[in-house]
Amino acid sequence: MTVTAPSASTGPPPEPSGFGPFAHLTVPNTPLYRQVMRAFLAAKERFAVHLRPEDVHTALPADIRPAELDAVAGALDKLVGWGNLRADPDTARVTAVEDFYRKRFIYQLTREGEAAEEALSAYDEALGRRGALQAVALHDIVTQLRALLVLAAEDEPDPAKTHLALDSLASRFAALADNARAFMGSLQRTIDLHDVEEEVFLAYKDRLIQYLERFIQDLITLGGRIARLIMELEEDGRVEPLLRAAAGREAADASPDEAANAEWEVYERWAARWSGLGAWFISRDGRESQARLLRGRALGAIPQLLAAVRALNERRAGRSDRSADFRTLARWFAEAADDDARHRLWRAAFGLYPARHFTVDADTLAARAARPVPAATPWAEAEPLRISPQLRRTGSYERRGKPRKVEDREERRRSLAETAAKQAAETAAARARLVTHGVTRLSGLGELDPASFGLFLQLLGDALATWRPGMRHTTATSNDGSMEIRLTALADGTTAEVRTPGGVFSGPDHLIEIVDLMEGDGLMGGDGPTHRDDPTDGEPGR
Repeated sequence: MTVTAPSASTGPPPEPSGFGPFAHLTVPNTPLYRQVMRAFLAAKERFAVHLRPEDVHTALPADIRPAELDAVAGALDKLVGWGNLRADPDTARVTAVEDFYRKRFIYQLTREGEAAEEALSAYDEALGRRGALQAVALHDIVTQLRALLVLAAEDEPDPAKTHLALDSLASRFAALADNARAFMGSLQRTIDLHDVEEEVFLAYKDRLIQYLERFIQDLITLGGRIARLIMELEEDGRVEPLLRAAAGREAADASPDEAANAEWEVYERWAARWSGLGAWFISRDGRESQARLLRGRALGAIPQLLAAVRALNERRAGRSDRSADFRTLARWFAEAADDDARHRLWRAAFGLYPARHFTVDADTLAARAARPVPAATPWAEAEPLRISPQLRRTGSYERRGKPRKVEDREERRRSLAETAAKQAAETAAARARLVTHGVTRLSGLGELDPASFGLFLQLLGDALATWRPGMRHTTATSNDGSMEIRLTALADGTTAEVRTPGGVFSGPDHLIEIVDLMEGDGLMGGDGPTHRDDPTDGEPGR
């Protein structure tokens, strides 16, 4: 007797479907199919190629695992029919002719099934991703740009070091951009209170605001430094040899049929990445940089978060406003049964009664019960209303009595006045401490107390916000228009340190002049409250 082994075609017949390897997402038993496919992906990571039904049954989570093995075998056959899996005859454990002819299969992922699972994994990750504003990535980008500057100074940059530095730079920048987009999207959903529990939002809103403020400070400090390093690398085309060296090293791994154009195509990709990096940190051609837009969006998110907190607190306190009352009233009008009900609702809501309803007593009630008067009766046809002489004489029915005691708020006013005076004195002292009375170096400011340092950071942020690529000098005023700061970059590479009780603030040294515009000299001198620029040289480090 000749025994012929069954071929792979004896497996379960495929079921036609327009969704292909994604068909298991549109059927009732989708959770089981998803877990079966994840079991195959987990096995692939352990370098296991084939799985038997009992292997899959064991790998399934307890809450999904069917009680019978036949249910798993049926799911595997369905996935084979949709093209996610491939079934091969399992002849490894055949001990008799009957076993040989019995339906036994081992299963493995198809290319289509694996690609579908990777797409679904990316989809699930994108849905659950909240992102983060990565200040550490900014420091890493500065480090890699400095390494590229060192390589650019060499006559023949090492291709391996250049490629590694550029690859690390591109990876960190891509992660920074992707996480920033995801974070701002999730932040907007948080502000709109979509998919966010109120208790959770109120619990972490303070940490979220501190997180935004810290990242904004890092972006202001490091964004200008990154922009300056990018401009130094682009000066005289110093970055071009680095991009070509990296492209040449990467193109060496291209297949023979793609070798002819591989280096040019790789170079184009690296040039596009570098252009994207520059556009992210440098404003060009009338377009603001992405870093500046991100900073503005993050700054705008803080008051929006506070407004959301205020709305939640008002909602909890049961506070009602006129617009909410009118919307409720409009809904009542829409739900009224007929026009008579709407007329009664109108009279109850707005109190626009005819004159005959001005007063109601036992006599008027008895008269109206005897002769009802419709609400639509014209004024001229209605019975006259008798008005009390006292009402006509005094304009009120109320008896005049002892007036209410006036609450003494003198102590509260005195406390508020003392607090306001203390704050005004601290602000005045900080303003007087920061005035430079002429041009000085940033390093010459000396030690600043917390109030003076906070005001100094605000002025410095206003000045840096007006800076554009190619400028070396700028002038800006504070938000209240009371102080003016004039900042000039230095080319000597010195570092300034400003000591505070909380630590040391350091950065590239600048010439600085701070003027109090509320004083007579400040109003008459200086360059005015508008900013000016001199596009003759590079951007300062921040």
